[in-house]
Order: sequence, then C-alpha cells, then structure tokens
Amino acid sequence: MTTLSGGTEREGRDEGAAMTGHTPTEPNRPTLRQVAELSEVSLKTASRVFNGAQYVAPDTAARVRAAAEQLGFRPNTIARELRAGARSALVGLIIGDVANPFYARIARGAERKLRAAGLRLISASSDEDPSLERALVSDLLERRVSAMLIVSSETDHGYLQAERSLGTPLVFLDRAPHDIDADAVVLDNRGGITDAVHHLLRHGHRRIAFVGDLNRLPTHLERVAAFEEALAEAGIADWNVYARDGAHDAEAAESEVRALLALPRPPTALITANNRITTGALRALRGRDQPPALIGFDDFDLADLLDVTVIAHDPERMGELGVELLLDRLAGREDPARRVLMPTRLLPRGSGERRAG
Repeated sequence: MTTLSGGTEREGRDEGAAMTGHTPTEPNRPTLRQVAELSEVSLKTASRVFNGAQYVAPDTAARVRAAAEQLGFRPNTIARELRAGARSALVGLIIGDVANPFYARIARGAERKLRAAGLRLISASSDEDPSLERALVSDLLERRVSAMLIVSSETDHGYLQAERSLGTPLVFLDRAPHDIDADAVVLDNRGGITDAVHHLLRHGHRRIAFVGDLNRLPTHLERVAAFEEALAEAGIADWNVYARDGAHDAEAAESEVRALLALPRPPTALITANNRITTGALRALRGRDQPPALIGFDDFDLADLLDVTVIAHDPERMGELGVELLLDRLAGREDPARRVLMPTRLLPRGSGERRAG
C-alpha cells in the first residue's frame, strides 16, 4: 500500500534550499531512449520490452532490462496506461487517521482484496479535516485512480457528483454519504449502542454516561441518538446530564471522563464511542477502587487482557466489502447505490458486567 502525504519530497528540498541559500538541483531520471542507446537497440524495441510485447528475442529483452537496471530506469506505468486508454491499477483510500488501528484494519482488508484482483491501494489521511479531505480526493483523482474508498469527515459530498457521473466508482466506508448517490458499507451503530445500554440496565445501572466523538460525524450522531432512545424507553429522562462529545482522542476522552466522575452524582457506567475514547477512559479509571462499568465501541488490541467489554465488529471485512462493491462497479454494474449494514456484537469480558453500587 502506498501512502499519499500532504507535502512532497520536492517541497522539502526546496524549503531546505531556501534556508541554506543554495539552489536545489534535481537529478534527471534516465529515459527510455538512454536505455535503448546503452543496450544498442531501437527505441521502439526498448518500448516493446517494457510493454510486455511479444516477438522480442529473449537475449535482446535481457540486454534491455540489464541496461535499465544499470541506469536505474523505471517505466512510467500510469502514463503508459493512460496512453493506451486502459484503466489505472490504483485505487484510492481516504481515512480519518493513519494512527488509528481501526483504519489500519480497514486498509488491510481492502488491500488484500484489491491485490487478488490485480489492483493496488494508495491511501491518504485527512486527520478528520473536511478541507484537507477535499484536497486529498482531488490529488488522488489527478493521479487517475480507477476508483475510491472514502471514510469521510465531510458533511456534503455533492462536489463528487461530477466525478461520479464520469464513471469513477465511489464507495463510502463507516460513514454514509450525503447529497450523492454512492455505495456505502456502514456499521449497525444503533444496534450496537442499544445492546450496550440494555446490557448495563440489566446490571442495575441508571446513571449511564456516553462519551462521544466529534458531533459533526454521522457515526457519533447515530450512536448518541440510539443512546438517547434506549434510555428514554427505560424511563430515564436526564440522559443528557451524562452525555459528552468532542472527545476525539485519548487525552480529550480522559479529561471528559474525569469531569464526569467529579459530578455530585457521577455515572455508575460508561459507554465510550470508539477505541481511542475507550483508551482515554481506561486512563481516567486507572487506580480507582470501585470504577464504573465500562463498555467500549470497537474492539482493540489487549482489550481481552484488560477485561474490557466491547461492541465488536470486523473492520477488515468492511474494507473487503467496500472493494467488492467497487469491483462490481468497475465490471459495469449500474444498479442503484447499495448500502451494506454490518452487524455488531457485544463481547462481555468483565468491565461491562460490574453492577451498580
């Protein structure tokens, strides 16, 4: 998998040159013509070798490839594909945060499925910044990716309609699209949170807190709505006293949980909306003699060793399903946009089974 960064190597060299006062020098890449000259063949013959054409003598092909290796020549695969009118072998993936294991597992599932289809994945991280996301989408499309997988932090996807109309398949992962007709693979957020609330209610909890992510994300909105509905059905009207959002990383989550525990009537149970928020909550609960019950959305490494009850799902399968939808579109499928709802399951491990005091 290739990762697309926000800057470029050339920009780094230019910045360094500006600081030192030296003019940067860009080494010239070897050309196909130089390969042909070194191997003493025509330009056309050298081109046929790298295009995989037949009827090139084996010893000639070996001589051309040896010359290419000596010079450090690499054929421009993308340019060749575009000249031939072929579809690029690259598929773009936009994720929210490259450091989050959830997104890494999505990428792993997608890459495995793409590799089996002869395609390659190129990814970029938006850091949950909608403006950066748009810029990265533009960058990937300029690289002529054949299709795109998007975990979006944007709330308006209408700007992608033109590209969609041109035939570029788009599949949204984890977060459903808005203002565009596109395929999506999403989690059963409502079902997962409802199961968590009911589980805590069965263990005697009434003061249940919810620590959520950025309030503009559709996953957060679905999860907090399910939290409200489940508590309202149980006759608990003051749920919003214990609801928090904006805990996008472990540090913010730790702060929010400490604030909740400092309330005059602190919650006896916590539901955390993703793996990083759960990490922050665990830090806040560390060393407490009688910690509140805890259920985290997303499984994560060591959660079983830490006895953390979680709402689990399969991020790798999400990536695989997204690629399956893309491959269908690349093969010419033209039916209306499909939305795949992935199930969640509650894994009781101990932290969510602490009874209310």
